[in-house]
Amino acid sequence: MSSEFTPVSPAELKSAAKRAYIYTVPLVIMETTRKWRMGAGANVFNHARKLLTHRSRWVTTPNNDTLYSDAWLDLSKGPVKITVPATGERYFSLAFMDMYTNNFDILGTRTTGNNGGVYTVVGPHQAVPEDATNVVRAPTPRVWALARILVDGPDDLTAACAVQDGLFVHEGAPSEDVAPGDPVQRSAGWREYLATANRLLRREPPPVTDGLILEQIRALGIGPDQVFDADAFDQEQAEAIERGVEEAKNWLVQIQRARRSAIDGWTYPSMRNGDYGQNYTLRAVVSVGGLGALPLEEAIYMRAEGDAEEGLFDGNQNYRLHFPAGAMPPLNSFWSLTLYEAMDDGQFFFADTPLRRYAVGDRSPGLQYNEDGSLDLWIGARSPGADRESNWLPANEGPFALFFRGYMPKADLMEGRYRLPRVERL
Repeated sequence: MSSEFTPVSPAELKSAAKRAYIYTVPLVIMETTRKWRMGAGANVFNHARKLLTHRSRWVTTPNNDTLYSDAWLDLSKGPVKITVPATGERYFSLAFMDMYTNNFDILGTRTTGNNGGVYTVVGPHQAVPEDATNVVRAPTPRVWALARILVDGPDDLTAACAVQDGLFVHEGAPSEDVAPGDPVQRSAGWREYLATANRLLRREPPPVTDGLILEQIRALGIGPDQVFDADAFDQEQAEAIERGVEEAKNWLVQIQRARRSAIDGWTYPSMRNGDYGQNYTLRAVVSVGGLGALPLEEAIYMRAEGDAEEGLFDGNQNYRLHFPAGAMPPLNSFWSLTLYEAMDDGQFFFADTPLRRYAVGDRSPGLQYNEDGSLDLWIGARSPGADRESNWLPANEGPFALFFRGYMPKADLMEGRYRLPRVERL
């Protein structure tokens, strides 16, 4: 693509740097996560054999409903085959995300069923092997395959782990080694950050539909056909680029903390969640606050708007979520309400509380409905009383966030005809 105007002034470089950071931060976060998670190498599934806890801080806003199994696929040397096991009646999904965090295919309960099968994952521009079965075409040479396997309580953990054992990557083309050293993080200085972003753009070519944004940031010297050179800018230009990158970083933190437009105290996801197209702002925000989020048809995530600063809740207060009789969320699978400690950088992780209970949901042992069929969930750092503790979601004493997850939502929930009730302060 050509352009009649290329930004060269400090002001224009600053604007381009801000756009470039927002555009590339999901790519950098994915690479950071890839390097952290590839202890066993590429094209090998890592299985988390226990539900995540407050010590699990490798991905923001984890869930406590499913076991995770994940593999970082390297298709640069050729396709790979994956066996997916039969899962019976158990909810299962295997999401394939490109390096820009888009879910481009999901296998499992909702789409392919629970009978399992063998799938061939083929990289961009690669020929499909003659013996390929159930072809999955990847947009980027590297892919994050993330499986979620429902655990129906502590007694079900062994059976859920057996499903993990049936999920594996066949031996395929050799993979490249991961470069040594710590990954470059999104907080890095502008020189290191943009150099990394440029390297990743060259390695993981973006789609042709990103041509406009790539032209808008081209004057920085980053893009799939460029080699970044920080020394090519004079001092005034360099300072402008640095300000643009820093403004983008600060904006992302602020937007994570900002109050959002809520309906009855809940914010609802964009219809583009999990597959972002050219909505680069949404993609950046989700990569920081909810990396790996599924598309709406697979799972819907709602965040409660708290009454404390920055839309959070106060752990020193008590709250209630009341579902009237006959008004539970319309889903084809399960739901959960999860509590997270709010971090200063906009990320969320399970809070360390005495009960080590991180979520309550429709499968929680001992969950008690009221005599009229309604349901009360009690939230806060202090016990609501012995007779209510089965429905208690314990909080840390500092600021926290509440997220509701509904898997395989029905149309009324996805299209806004059903709304969650407000979280009440007691």
